[in-house]
Amino acid sequence: MQTLPMFPLNTVLFPGVSVPLHVFEDRYRALVHHLLSIDDPAERVFGTVAIREGYEVGDHGAQSLYRVGVRMQLTDVESNEDGTFEIIATGRDRIVLGGLETSGEFANGEVTESPDQPIEGSRELHDRARATFTAYRAAVSDMQGTTFSGSLPSDPGYLSWTLAALAPLPMAERQSLLEAESPEARLELVTSLLREELRAINVIPSLPATDVARTAWSPN
Repeated sequence: MQTLPMFPLNTVLFPGVSVPLHVFEDRYRALVHHLLSIDDPAERVFGTVAIREGYEVGDHGAQSLYRVGVRMQLTDVESNEDGTFEIIATGRDRIVLGGLETSGEFANGEVTESPDQPIEGSRELHDRARATFTAYRAAVSDMQGTTFSGSLPSDPGYLSWTLAALAPLPMAERQSLLEAESPEARLELVTSLLREELRAINVIPSLPATDVARTAWSPN
């Protein structure tokens, strides 16, 4: 069990994902000041979990939060004249939130690590997941009149996190991908979910598509 400063967000993040955040609330400004007081940049870490849809974190405490989240590392900070911050943080690993203490300047959580189970899947599964995402990305490109660049990782663990991060799915489904216990389970699930999205695109050609290139991926 470890105590981490907590920064709940209205989205689900994944290990390996770099995310920009505008920090303006007092409690999260205090959290950034705390992190910057740590000399070793590698130790400037905090936890994040998604806020359940329909909740505000201050109103219902831990009830408003998913329990499975990600340990993030602060990697870049820019201070604004009004006291707010522009930061970039990168996901390091998955955590489980056991309890939340909110009496201080910022929330602290009791967390445990939650690593994936060992990789034992077949190459066929990895190839099927890659092909499904490639087909989905091509369909979105045709609808939006845009093109996407970038290659997918060959390592099945990185591949599973990459596809989970890039799939433009509702929060509950993204949370299910985060909680999948192994890369194989995550690849199976994201393949199934993206096939459903492809079927919807084929049935309703005018369906609005989410920009899947918006999320920055950075393997660590």
